[in-house]
Amino acid sequence: MDVDTALQSQVRNIEAKYGKPLSHWFAAIDASGLSKHNEVVAMLKDEHGLAHGAAHRVSLLARQRDDAGPAAQPDPADALYAGAKARLRPLHDALLSEIRALGAFDIAPKKGYLSLRRRKQFAMIQPGAGRIDLGLILPAATPATGRLESAAKFNALFTHRVRVTAATDLDDELRGWLAAAYALAG
Repeated sequence: MDVDTALQSQVRNIEAKYGKPLSHWFAAIDASGLSKHNEVVAMLKDEHGLAHGAAHRVSLLARQRDDAGPAAQPDPADALYAGAKARLRPLHDALLSEIRALGAFDIAPKKGYLSLRRRKQFAMIQPGAGRIDLGLILPAATPATGRLESAAKFNALFTHRVRVTAATDLDDELRGWLAAAYALAG
């Protein structure tokens, strides 16, 4: 599923779950007078009962509704792979392609990494020095062995980390860990 199809599916799900079209949520945002993303998300959650992911998406769409189109919506990974890390971009794209094969999810850009979410966060992609760190949230009983390291000293939000250095690292073992994290975030 491509990004546009996933976004359209998410919008349909939001409209179905909350019984209102996007135009209703845009009007609520406009009426609030709020302009900062975090404030709009909090308002949609607190005053209208939207879940965090839905409020986040509606806020982003409200900000983008007057944009000229796809050219006005830069890829959030562009900033992460500027300068010396540019050589990692093809590896990032290949990794993201493997993850997209699992199904729909949201990408939330953070400072220095991309957070990948379904109902809950399941992974993160962070370019490092000569590698990409893939943080995963796996079942607590999943042992850290070999390539699948504990993420305790890397990022406390994740249970495990995999250091991806080459396209050959995108193997069946990694796909299995990704699928488990994706399913758990459900």
